[in-house]
Amino acid sequence: MNITILAVGKLKEKYLKQGIAEYTKRLSAYAKLDIIEIPDEKAPENLSPADSELIKQKEGAKLLAKIPDDAHVIALAIDGKMKSSEELADIIDKLATYGKSKVVFVIGGSLGLSNEVMERANESLSFSKMTFPHQLMRLILLEQVYRAFRIVRGEPYHK
Repeated sequence: MNITILAVGKLKEKYLKQGIAEYTKRLSAYAKLDIIEIPDEKAPENLSPADSELIKQKEGAKLLAKIPDDAHVIALAIDGKMKSSEELADIIDKLATYGKSKVVFVIGGSLGLSNEVMERANESLSFSKMTFPHQLMRLILLEQVYRAFRIVRGEPYHK
């Protein structure tokens, strides 16, 4: 399976890079992983709703340009559907079973994802009603994808 994490913004924090490197290494036994970053749009502190929408559209266009036509797209969004680790494992297992070998997880920038990206997504996933920094979501997502593969294979890790 080919898993792509498509994210807005550059990762700068050393501790997040280390955690992501660890889960990237662990996931290599289960899937081919690509992490693609697209630059975030510069935004002033006091954004009007129209400016906010424009920035999301610009970031969204860059994201959409990186998504293969045959990919199954899972958008991370605060208003997406919350799932358990077992339910995420079930999704990954079913995608693999039915020949969807390209899965793209999309993480938006600080303003979220554009409507166009949400329309392209096959499903949207929420990790919580809380807001997390989008850089931290990469690490949380990778840990959950790793956990999902361990669950699917019946391997110890999940508690």
